[in-house]
Amino acid sequence: MSLEVHPLLGIGRVEPGDDVAAALVEPLRTLQPRDGDIVVVTHKIVSKAEGAVREIVGDEREFKMRLAEQEAVSIIRRRGDLIIAETKHGFVCASAGIDRSNADPGTVILLPEDPDRSAHRIRIRLEREFGVRLGVIISDTFGRAWRRGLTDVAIGISGIPAIVDLRGTRDWLGHELEVTEVAVADEIAAAADLVMGKASGIPAALVRGLDLPAAEGRARDLVRPPDEDLFR
Repeated sequence: MSLEVHPLLGIGRVEPGDDVAAALVEPLRTLQPRDGDIVVVTHKIVSKAEGAVREIVGDEREFKMRLAEQEAVSIIRRRGDLIIAETKHGFVCASAGIDRSNADPGTVILLPEDPDRSAHRIRIRLEREFGVRLGVIISDTFGRAWRRGLTDVAIGISGIPAIVDLRGTRDWLGHELEVTEVAVADEIAAAADLVMGKASGIPAALVRGLDLPAAEGRARDLVRPPDEDLFR
């Protein structure tokens, strides 16, 4: 099995009210989408199109902290200006997902209201356009509790599983796997980020070559329940 990851070029600027799926059609057409292809879209353009953008009022630092508190359902940790919060989606992340990167001057970008629903809408539109079975992931950049550095993860999923459960299967030496659940949607999001980058102006990619079953995974499938979370 081999894997291909293609940046989707020429999407251009996205404004509130724009149709993200429509913006993806022509860049995808050059790659002739196939059954099983997965389209990964950064949440920034989805949030912009859906109007999840706020103008900064007053002091930027204070405004962002207040907004993070409003967007959070709970504050997990504070350290100086850093807030680790749980969002209404169940994600635990810095500043409740509020970000200035790739935002217009004087604004911040929030997470989409319902990223799974947004991913589903994009997938249905693209499948109708191209007549093939696709998966769609909406991605965002998260830190990780045990490791330094950032990586992209899936915050919205449609058409593919979020997790591939290998429990009960055997490894190549015959040992039964007891706890192995592969966060395949996160792995795909991270792979796509390698061709999109953080400052390249490429907000989407196509991942090809994975043999995943058609499924309706959800981003919440990737959220560890509080009773399994050693940090809470």
